[in-house]
Amino acid sequence: MIFETVKQIVAATRSYRSFDPSRPIEYETMRELVDTARYCPSAANLQPLKYRIVAGDEADAVLPLTRWAGYFKDIKLPPEGKAPTGYIVILHDTSVSPETDYSKMDVGIAAEVIMLAAAELGYGGCMIGSFDREGLKKALSVPEGLTPALVLALGTPDETVLITEVKDGDVKYFRDDKGLHFVPKRSLEDVIVR
Repeated sequence: MIFETVKQIVAATRSYRSFDPSRPIEYETMRELVDTARYCPSAANLQPLKYRIVAGDEADAVLPLTRWAGYFKDIKLPPEGKAPTGYIVILHDTSVSPETDYSKMDVGIAAEVIMLAAAELGYGGCMIGSFDREGLKKALSVPEGLTPALVLALGTPDETVLITEVKDGDVKYFRDDKGLHFVPKRSLEDVIVR
């Protein structure tokens, strides 16, 4: 029973790029998401990750420093007036450990846990690796020794994102003429090696 629930949450945790500004994600909710992520495994249990929660008016400073949906050259995302209402910036504390491939795995694990927990609470988001790191550090007054590793844009989604099968090897996400967003996923047989 729990397995099926986990599988459903994973399938429902999509990358959303349009949000309902009338239903913002609150600072305290993001704080709970970070509290959940701090239980994640960490390479050598070093726990070098820190988190900067961004909510309210401060969130407006983050959006222009991010780049969204690289496959779409002719669509502005998020649409005007549909920006995320909060962000969690995952930071690497270099005073704890240097940045390594292992610490990048820590970032991925923590980010996915946050996104899964957000989906379970009725929120959605997008993991953004393409952003102006120096600009973000300055805009958010990030202390020295903390390096922005990943931006999690969060809010209440106001778009539909559907999973579809990969056709002819094409994994690029796309939108149809109704604005529905489709994300091709490889079949189970394609990902199991025998």
